Amino acid sequence: MKKNTEMRRPVTLTDGRGARLPRSERRRQLLDAAQEVFVARGYHATAMDDIAERAGVSKPVLYQHFPGKLELYLALLDTHGAALVETVRTAMKSTNDNKTRVHLAMQAYFDFVDARGEAFRLVFESDLRNDPAVAERVDRVERDCGQAIAETIMADTGVGRERADLLAIGLTGAAEMAARRWLASKRAVPKAEAVDLLMTLAWRGISRFPLQEPM
Repeated sequence: MKKNTEMRRPVTLTDGRGARLPRSERRRQLLDAAQEVFVARGYHATAMDDIAERAGVSKPVLYQHFPGKLELYLALLDTHGAALVETVRTAMKSTNDNKTRVHLAMQAYFDFVDARGEAFRLVFESDLRNDPAVAERVDRVERDCGQAIAETIMADTGVGRERADLLAIGLTGAAEMAARRWLASKRAVPKAEAVDLLMTLAWRGISRFPLQEPM
């Protein structure tokens, strides 16, 4: 009896122009194209035709993956927001030295901007921030990054949740705004120096809170 190998083959799609890609690779291609167009033109000035043209596919192929422009935009926010949150969480877990943690938290935002400048603009400088679905995702990114830092502050200092949240928001807010300014200035200050400047500023404040002795 022959084994049925059909189910093991990757799903491929054609765009009507002869190109065939696995479904996951096609989705990635479409997201990359959408990001380029959204950043260049803004959400409101972008049409699905523009994205299909940039990706080199037909509109039916684009609609097979995303029912509309908003769904494309939200998929990009989910992808890049999750990447930033994971970077901050990893920074908090990578060491027990709190000065290094502050440095790594600042570094996370600058690294994100440096590697994904276009993605950073989509997340933090969107012209669609008033849309409830977009606002919810941006708020979630900011909240999750803040919580990763707040939990470390609570564990190390013993301060309560409300105070830890305020401290964490202060740190992430400074990192976000400084990273945005650094990107807008076309990296006028070397990245390592910029991170050190922010770390020094933040550490002089957060280090005043006494460490809680372990039980």
